[in-house]
Amino acid sequence: MPTFRPRPAGLAALITAVTVCAGDAAARSFPFGPHTRSVSDLGNQFVPFHLRLWDLLHGNTDGGLFLNWSSGYGTSFLPDLGTYLTSPFALLVGVFPRDRIDLAVYVVTVLKMASAAAAMACLLLTLRGGRHWVAGVFGSAYALCGWSVAEAAYNPMWLDGLIALPLLCLAGEWARTGRRRVVAPLLVAVVWAANFYTAYMATLGAALVLVVRLLTVGEKGTRVRGLVRAARTVLLGTGLAAPVLLPVYLGTRHAYPGWDRTFRPAVWPDVLARLLPGTYDFFTPALFLGTVALLPACVLAFQTAVPRRERWAWAGLVAGVALSMQWGPTHLLWHAFATPNGSPYRQTFVLAGLLVVAAWLSVSYGRPGRRALFAGCAVLMLIAARAAASDLVSHWTYPLFAAGLVATAAALVLLGRGRCALLATVLLIGALAGQAAATTAFADRQRLARLDNYAPWGERQRVQAAAVAGADAWPRYRTDPGREQTTANDPLLVGGQGAAYYSSHTPAVLTRTLGALGAGWTSNGRAVQSLDNPVTDAIFAVGARIRGPRDPHQRWGAPPDDRPVTVVRNVVPPLVTVRGPGPAPSFGRSPFRNQEVLLGSRVYTVPRTVIRAVNGAPRRGPGRLQPSGGTRYVSAQRALSGGQ
Repeated sequence: MPTFRPRPAGLAALITAVTVCAGDAAARSFPFGPHTRSVSDLGNQFVPFHLRLWDLLHGNTDGGLFLNWSSGYGTSFLPDLGTYLTSPFALLVGVFPRDRIDLAVYVVTVLKMASAAAAMACLLLTLRGGRHWVAGVFGSAYALCGWSVAEAAYNPMWLDGLIALPLLCLAGEWARTGRRRVVAPLLVAVVWAANFYTAYMATLGAALVLVVRLLTVGEKGTRVRGLVRAARTVLLGTGLAAPVLLPVYLGTRHAYPGWDRTFRPAVWPDVLARLLPGTYDFFTPALFLGTVALLPACVLAFQTAVPRRERWAWAGLVAGVALSMQWGPTHLLWHAFATPNGSPYRQTFVLAGLLVVAAWLSVSYGRPGRRALFAGCAVLMLIAARAAASDLVSHWTYPLFAAGLVATAAALVLLGRGRCALLATVLLIGALAGQAAATTAFADRQRLARLDNYAPWGERQRVQAAAVAGADAWPRYRTDPGREQTTANDPLLVGGQGAAYYSSHTPAVLTRTLGALGAGWTSNGRAVQSLDNPVTDAIFAVGARIRGPRDPHQRWGAPPDDRPVTVVRNVVPPLVTVRGPGPAPSFGRSPFRNQEVLLGSRVYTVPRTVIRAVNGAPRRGPGRLQPSGGTRYVSAQRALSGGQ
């Protein structure tokens, strides 16, 4: 049972990398054009965390693997490390210059897609022998699925799950045949440590594949032993990954709660429309796979050369997984019993992998007959006809679909005819690359139009970083990179030790404390923002603060802001101070009084305020009036002197 086949793996990786880059170039997206690709959490969260990893690799951080002194006035770093940065691919950012971090993350993204294609090509040939070049094309079809190019492309950690699915299926094959009992648990440990979230979904998918394999090709006496070996492999592997998984679990328990959403299944015309090229939506499953794999998958049920048990087992598995995505209880099972914030179909890559396996089995037994091919085309055209009722269909969808269907059908007819093999190869690769590149470009443009976005590293970040570096004197005092932020993780991006912090593990105590002191937040409390206030600067020992213009990339229609970047310095108490004895402080409704509680002194003078009715008479009634600000400050630095 050979596992690694370099030629089909290399072909799959090459097709994938070239197609992704071609699609991004067509959209004029970074690094091939002026349009940023740092949309949503990619620019706001993931790129800054990869820059933190760069600083760690080069010994350029305040803190280390355990503590991050830069964000949120000091937070635990192990949960963030295990969630965002433990993929082996993430280490590659260290070979790029620091100011090319956006290019580094893009290269890592493309390499992950190419690696997923190579892994799937090897899996297909392990499940059943066949033409190596066809396995390479199908491997790239899996890596270029809609979930990959439309959703995971800006969530680079999810792409580890794209790689994990074929690798875990390989581990299942080893367990079924009793081979590689040492390597298999190590493989499970690596994929679970790389990204536990998508590895969980990939493990469920691999378990389903193993069950079908045991039912279709395994002997009765070996089925139970195969399941036992597979369970043991997963338990050992996840146990080896526990040092990464445990801090993530504990960080999640202490994190500020995210959005609480109720799952609502997508309507079927929209679901079917996402199978076609040139569609985009955030709340439907990105099922695009290209007719290169989709047509053979539809042919499987009619391909009489495939043994009946195998044919119907795989067709039933694909149908069952597709239906499970639309049912509430199984939706929760796929997502570890919590409806995710954002895209509710994050398990879609598992269905894409199963469809590719079904397509491979359909052609590995021989060229489909005319009846089977006609029936498969009919099924696919019925899907396309039903999808016409969806608003997600673009003007590019059906021309791309029709061209790909004709090219794929012609290639399947030519399979097995030696002189026509080259033409069949060109047709399959051309159909796949054309549809996938167009879908990639379409997704790039739609994301940029619909989601918040951030400029790549440029002059603004360089000036900010230089100002922070010139003022920084950690640990004598903190240097806050400023209220006019570029991202929600500016301290990771440009340096310093500020209040700003955005993570899935933002501690609830941090959000509630800074909120009580008057700080703003976004992302339902998980992205806290900096405070520009002399009292809180004294409390948190912020001795230098950067002030500058608004980010021009985030103008939102505001006039240009030409303020220069300046450094405001404050005389502040030490980083650590000791409160005198007394009752534990408690917060009230006024952020100004809450600041005084933490400071230990009264510094605000509240103006006398009278509420008058329309006729000018003083008005009395229920409720309390909160001041919008103070009329003057007593020196907060002087109030904190003397160790209080």
